[in-house]
Amino acid sequence: MSIKDTKQLLEFLKPFPTDVQENALHLREWVWDLYPNTNELIYDNYNALAFGWSPTASSADAFCAIAVYGSGINFGFNRGSEINDPKGLLKGNGSLYRYIKVTDIKDFPKTYIKKLLKEAYVNSMARLKKGKPLLKGETIVKMSLEKKRRPIL
Repeated sequence: MSIKDTKQLLEFLKPFPTDVQENALHLREWVWDLYPNTNELIYDNYNALAFGWSPTASSADAFCAIAVYGSGINFGFNRGSEINDPKGLLKGNGSLYRYIKVTDIKDFPKTYIKKLLKEAYVNSMARLKKGKPLLKGETIVKMSLEKKRRPIL
């Protein structure tokens, strides 16, 4: 499936409020514009819809992700604890994942996050195992669960 084939993603987004859908799609387009030679991995999970970007078909290589909840969106970095966040905008206490909560796209700090994305991407590429196949510009649905609890409004 290519980046322009959004039929499944739009179906997965239907349960969410319109503003959350619009913000998620806006952020998706923004990341695709910055990293068109990576791949979007979609996980339609129990509590959230998540889509992330990876140079391969593996989530282990992903450098950023958007998690959509009924209450809003988290724009995150899979190994965010390893990137420089001088403004301290990223949240998270786990060993790796860091995110910024997005409630209104107008308040999303694109210029700052773009710098963090660049570092996260470079780190992702540096961790790739030699010879691992790279894909370019694919959208891959990795999981779609029948039973869902979301959205939590």
